[in-house]
Amino acid sequence: METTKQAKALQGGEWLIKESNPFETFIPEDFNEEQHMVMDMCTQFLDAEVLPIIDRIDKLETGLMPSLLEKAGEQGLLSTSFPEQYGGLGKDFITSTIVNEGLGGGHSFSVAVAAHTGIGSLPILYFGTEEQKQKYIPKLASGEWKGAYGLTEPNSGSDALGAKTTARLSDDGKYYILNGQKCWITNGGFADVYTVFAKIDGDKFTGFIVERGFEGFTQGPEEHKMGIKGSSTVQLYFQDCKVPVENVLGEIGRGHVIAFNILNIGRLKLCAAALGGSKRAATISIQYAITREQFKISIAKFGAIKHKMAEMAIRMWVCESALYRASKWIDDKEHELMANGKTFAEALLGAAEEYAIECAMLKVYGSEVLDYVVDEGVQIHGGNGFSDEYMISKAYRDSRINRIYEGTNEINRLLTVDMVLKRAMKGKLDLMGPAMAVQKELMSIPDFGSEEEGAFSKELKYIANFKKAILMVAGAAVQKLMMQLEKEQEVLMNIADMAIETYNAESALLRVIKLTEQKGAAATQLQGDIMRTYLYDAADRINKSGKDALNSFADGDELRMMHIGLKRFTKVEPFNTKDARRRICEKLVSDNGYHL
Repeated sequence: METTKQAKALQGGEWLIKESNPFETFIPEDFNEEQHMVMDMCTQFLDAEVLPIIDRIDKLETGLMPSLLEKAGEQGLLSTSFPEQYGGLGKDFITSTIVNEGLGGGHSFSVAVAAHTGIGSLPILYFGTEEQKQKYIPKLASGEWKGAYGLTEPNSGSDALGAKTTARLSDDGKYYILNGQKCWITNGGFADVYTVFAKIDGDKFTGFIVERGFEGFTQGPEEHKMGIKGSSTVQLYFQDCKVPVENVLGEIGRGHVIAFNILNIGRLKLCAAALGGSKRAATISIQYAITREQFKISIAKFGAIKHKMAEMAIRMWVCESALYRASKWIDDKEHELMANGKTFAEALLGAAEEYAIECAMLKVYGSEVLDYVVDEGVQIHGGNGFSDEYMISKAYRDSRINRIYEGTNEINRLLTVDMVLKRAMKGKLDLMGPAMAVQKELMSIPDFGSEEEGAFSKELKYIANFKKAILMVAGAAVQKLMMQLEKEQEVLMNIADMAIETYNAESALLRVIKLTEQKGAAATQLQGDIMRTYLYDAADRINKSGKDALNSFADGDELRMMHIGLKRFTKVEPFNTKDARRRICEKLVSDNGYHL
């Protein structure tokens, strides 16, 4: 494996074949004073404006959500990432990610904000003409106008390009006439501006800016949903809807470029929002466990409950480490592209595309962390967790959508491996060299020589070996299955899970190394417990995913040899995770919540 000591950021996916420098890795402890203030602002906004009226929000009280968005706009919480020339604050990508996390615990409000500031506004900001941007972005940035996004149709969800909505040029050449329908449109009931996709002449997939009030544009009633009940969700109908030709967004026939690039950023931001929701749900559950008594003792003192609370903390802390590591890569890439003459829009789109692999992995992990936290949160609450009187039941229902939208977690797992392999085929990512080196290592006698010395040498070796396990399994799958690999979704998902675990584990380790350098080993023992528990458990999960993949396409001596290799690459020394979790739990209880 190649060691990189240079300041140049790793390219997307490159962490798999190169070592990262912990001292160049961005961690949440690196937030500056302004970024801490932004996080506090978001927390205060939820506490003061949103959570006290959450039941009214869930009842879809007319005008309530739009008024909350306007209040958030007045405080600058909607315009963080918009350039100053369009009425925005022009902040960096990390700060805008912090806003998504900070507002992530607001249930339906979080969904409305994320849709408005993300898919509701960014298509125009990144792909609009100067006239379009001047007309729409200042009003979207302030919250005066609300944004929505119409891609999904009744028969095209994950297969977005299978859309049936059509557009044809009017006889006078002044309008495109849209016909069709869109479904599951977040903010659809009150938005002023919609980015809508349709096929011109039945085949040219194209984006359009549609305003409320355009002739032939109507909407259906609010959907009744399992969760996020306060989020406006409607169908949109286009019956000879007249859209001025100047409202075509981007190039004709290139709508897929808008649709898919916007999703890259949305996936990372969804991870941030899910993390924010996780932290609030975990704190609610920790506080409940402290005050709830059974057998005349606080249930927070029971081992089974300690395990649950500590595991919540482990997954959230690891998720946070992975999220801000990638956010800084995107931020750095954006600045690099702008320094090379790219426009603001080209720079952020290019940066998000560069790290599309990481965005997909973060979306999967963040949404699954939140699902774990709320599920165990209900369990900690016992029967009360099943009651609407307790916030955890709302958090449980609201969480479930996150594994579905912004691309289902299955689609994102498949995309993760697909993007890595495509980059390797194009020569952007040198997987062949490291994969061949792993094959050569498998055929050789294991080196039982002296171990490298150093505070984290053991953990660094684990990570290097996890990467070898991925390269071995993925390399064998490509060689064996070749063109059939894309049809073997189970194998691709196994490999994706190995990659997600490894990226997370490495992110946690890099954070601990950097923190230890800054604060000393004694001050970072708790973070060390989190990281080591995660690594220990991740080794087993990587081993299981690897075996499942190998068993499905290899056999005989080849399979036996790779099983031996996999065992070698996922071997970790015994570690007392029970005691580590108990130490983590002690901190959660003494802090009366998750404040790591």
